[in-house]
Amino acid sequence: MVRIGIVAGEASGDLLGSHLMQALKLKRSDIEFVGIAGPKMMGEGAQSLFPIERLSVRGYVEVIKHLFGLLRLRRQLLNHLLANRIDLFIGIDAPDFNFWLEKKLKNKGITAIHYVSPSVWAWRKNRIKKIKHAVSHILALFPFEPALYQHAGIPVTYVGHPLADILPMEPDTTAAREGLKLKPSALVIAMLPGSRQSEVQQHAELFVKTAKLIYADFPNAVFLVPLITRETRQIFELAIFHENESLPIQILFGHAHDAMEAADVVIVASGTATLEAALLKKPMVITYRMSKLSWQILKRMRLQPYVGLPNVLAEKFVVPELLQDESTPEKLAEATIKLLSDSDNIAEIKTEFSKIHHSLKQNTAEKAANAILAYLS
Repeated sequence: MVRIGIVAGEASGDLLGSHLMQALKLKRSDIEFVGIAGPKMMGEGAQSLFPIERLSVRGYVEVIKHLFGLLRLRRQLLNHLLANRIDLFIGIDAPDFNFWLEKKLKNKGITAIHYVSPSVWAWRKNRIKKIKHAVSHILALFPFEPALYQHAGIPVTYVGHPLADILPMEPDTTAAREGLKLKPSALVIAMLPGSRQSEVQQHAELFVKTAKLIYADFPNAVFLVPLITRETRQIFELAIFHENESLPIQILFGHAHDAMEAADVVIVASGTATLEAALLKKPMVITYRMSKLSWQILKRMRLQPYVGLPNVLAEKFVVPELLQDESTPEKLAEATIKLLSDSDNIAEIKTEFSKIHHSLKQNTAEKAANAILAYLS
């Protein structure tokens, strides 16, 4: 039996991990997975030693608050993986957590593969030296990333992004609306405030106030807010209550894909959801808020003018970004309404997003599995 240690840090990593596990199990039936996993990975048979939510912390200030607990958890996990003699380790994203683990395991002679290149092209470029000491191999999701690692002498494989394999080149908006019981004539706006509680706390009031402004101009608007946990749903419901408004906001348990596919436009917190919206060919407004201290630290390390993945991949501002102090209800509503009123711009956005989709469609899970299995043969 082959034992693989595996750690995912959030919902997007759980999705990547589940597809990778499927591909690995198709090629070898003698693999066990143990580490930190979300519901999708656990559904594929991963044994999760700790809840994935323990790792879902973003922002420097937020991480500091949970630092001692995270350090203790990481040490306990390392001890377990060493005591149970894993054959290989896969860290999925969560670089600040996983690189330390990978280095410790690599130093013990265990192959350490990191799945998802951290954003060295966006900030903290000096991390590439740390990565070289920590990993045996990088699996990169984006086509511009391998050259960075090859230049540094780090083994790397471009595998594309699994969402590009899963999502159709042409979304079926009509079917998505029928599935959500939405009127064909409605103006549908998907609002994605993030998957973490800290993100929803930052964005809930902002999104409700933005919806209020848009609804004043578009009384046929319907707002869809997909959230994956009871806690995040409660945060958003409280924001609606505080505004004391009867707005056509539908909170969905999950169904982010359906909400975006049904939408005319998406308002989305920067992260993997922006890529999913792009692959669904949806015009969007990207936003993000974090604590002031975290923002000041991050802002000083930025290497590019854009942070949203669609803009990064296109190497230009295809869709607007409103971050931190620019992220106000008035500006978000204005940018959204402007998008809706410009059909030529929407057509250009969809063309750019189709190009991105083609470049990322690489049969990702199988490519990643082949790269990993080369270390187990």
